[in-house]
Amino acid sequence: MIKELKFYGADWCPDCRRAKSFLRDNNIEFEYIDVDLDQEATLIVEKINGGKRIIPTLEIQGKTLSNPNNGILASVLGINDVGRVILYGADWCPDCRRAKTYLADNHINFQFIDVDEHEFATAKVESINHGKRIIPTILINGKPYSNPDNAILRNVLKIDEQKEEKFYDSIIVGGGAAGLTTAIYAQRDRFDTLILESKTIGGNAFLTEKIENYPGFTSISGPALMDKMADQALTYGATIKTGEEVVDIKKDGGHFIVKTKYNQFTAKSVVLATGSTYQKLNIPGEDELIGSAVHFCATCDGAFYRDKEVIVIGGGNSALEEGIFLSGFTKKVKIINRNAQFKGSKTYTDKLPDVKNIEVWHNREAIEFKLDEKGGFAGLLVRDRSTGAEELILANGVFIFIGLVPNNQSFEGLVDMNTSGFITTTGLAKTSVPGIFAAGDNREGAIAQVAAATGEGVLASYGLREYLH
Repeated sequence: MIKELKFYGADWCPDCRRAKSFLRDNNIEFEYIDVDLDQEATLIVEKINGGKRIIPTLEIQGKTLSNPNNGILASVLGINDVGRVILYGADWCPDCRRAKTYLADNHINFQFIDVDEHEFATAKVESINHGKRIIPTILINGKPYSNPDNAILRNVLKIDEQKEEKFYDSIIVGGGAAGLTTAIYAQRDRFDTLILESKTIGGNAFLTEKIENYPGFTSISGPALMDKMADQALTYGATIKTGEEVVDIKKDGGHFIVKTKYNQFTAKSVVLATGSTYQKLNIPGEDELIGSAVHFCATCDGAFYRDKEVIVIGGGNSALEEGIFLSGFTKKVKIINRNAQFKGSKTYTDKLPDVKNIEVWHNREAIEFKLDEKGGFAGLLVRDRSTGAEELILANGVFIFIGLVPNNQSFEGLVDMNTSGFITTTGLAKTSVPGIFAAGDNREGAIAQVAAATGEGVLASYGLREYLH
């Protein structure tokens, strides 16, 4: 068995005996190296500690701890009274951030293992999830949970949450650019706001590797920009709760009751800023491959295809932008466009000829994801829309960028929507229900751009101000 950590110590050292006892009591495997018997180990300890011979010195997956107390060991290794928690994930993963925040907010120790930094972690995740790279994958007392929501974590870890009783001026459903901007402006008007986000703060912008059209920044990553907005909202006094999926909103007299899966909140007004999600193709083989070979976010899953070949489906700005991004580290990118010409802007189409590892198939319609004998991805079957001829395009993975679907399912029957499910509004982001506003990509007529979403947040905040006054 491969030991989890290296333990440099000596038998005469009291702290070494204390640390070894703690590790053994918690069934942590470790490789013990006696510095009295191994001169090379002594040199390693001195190098780690700036020339000092501090023991015990521990190495845990490339990180070192010098004479850690039991509390630090418990924190780093995820040891709790209810059991050990190990979280396999990545910093760019929204659900990983959500789970980490929830655990930290509830004082649960967890060991974070980055799948981008450790090959064994990726293999572990795939073995647990039958070949799919689902993160976060969390081990609790050795039992795996694939992308568990906060309710599952609460039940398994026996977390006792305090029920929310505060009365807010406004509850903002959705923590993307529109929701965050609404909160920033509302807080500056001295209105107390609560942001409820089902996953992580940032929305689709958080999943964008590079943003080059946001005023004030020639280039900035989506996560960096969203973190700045969230920090600003918090600085002005907004409350943010992630992992809270809203399932029902009811008006009760002069206020609204907003119910999530396991909590309930009350406010004088509501802003619906839930954004949108990427549209699926709904062709054979797609559902079986989502999470293992079919993806909707190049920033999230592109790293899995370094030096491999990928297919990008779509002909708009998102498809072209993400295809160019993927070309930076994959062997080849094959763009499948169902139209004769790209719909994307000239900014992106002008770049394509200079990218040598991008191939383009125009006028092709994706009709089936072919599976191999083991149920894995074999290739994408496409049809020429002019001739009807079919062709199998081979690759290691597929990224789909064909449009967005509004996240308004929980609001059907609450406010008026168009036939496509987008919320209709008038004036200052007003919906058909007084006191409920809508802003961002889930609203009819919205422009799916971060700068536009912030503008809609400003509009909604003015609607709030007028209503609350």
